[in-house]
Amino acid sequence: MTAAAGALRIDRVVTSGTFSLDGGTWDVDNNIWVVGDDAEAVIIDAAHDATPILAAVGDRKVVAIVLTHAHNDHIGVAPELAEATGAPILLHAADEMLWEQTHPGVPHGELTDGQRIAVGGQELQVINTPGHSPGSCVIWSPSEQVLFSGDTLFQGGPGATGRSFSSFDDIIASIRDRILVLDPDTRVCTGHGDETTVGAEAGDLDEWIRRGH
Repeated sequence: MTAAAGALRIDRVVTSGTFSLDGGTWDVDNNIWVVGDDAEAVIIDAAHDATPILAAVGDRKVVAIVLTHAHNDHIGVAPELAEATGAPILLHAADEMLWEQTHPGVPHGELTDGQRIAVGGQELQVINTPGHSPGSCVIWSPSEQVLFSGDTLFQGGPGATGRSFSSFDDIIASIRDRILVLDPDTRVCTGHGDETTVGAEAGDLDEWIRRGH
């Protein structure tokens, strides 16, 4: 879709493949978000198949390939996208051990908490939200009131924390202190499944804590 003049264009691409960790493998559908204007874009996550992602980019300049975290289903085609576009791959340093499981020795740039990425005349802001993984980040677009939440927050609850390098206490703290402080009308574009809003999820925090993992 294309937003009003001066606003960012947000395109959703869905790809299918597998997620593997701790000896298990699961079939998954992933959301990739291409955010920018008609001249340039940022790719958020790099799942499974580069072809439809590059089709959504079209002839635009790719400013960066931003990875919300380094589980293999979110980073699988990052090097292929970087080669095709010339854009840097950006990942939080705390997920380096997960990156090395999928792309050993492949270099990348770093995401840092508070980092700002300019695209389409606007800025995207990086917020580190550990829990699903130590380096998990969400990407906040103040101009659009949109949060790209990766696997930190979904419609109906937090991301999974029952696997290596994850922490339920950390993800609850991240959501409470860094996401639920945003405007309730904030649109949340997730790493899998349907969108939600901050307000739709804000009332469920106590229930999530009672439910645990």
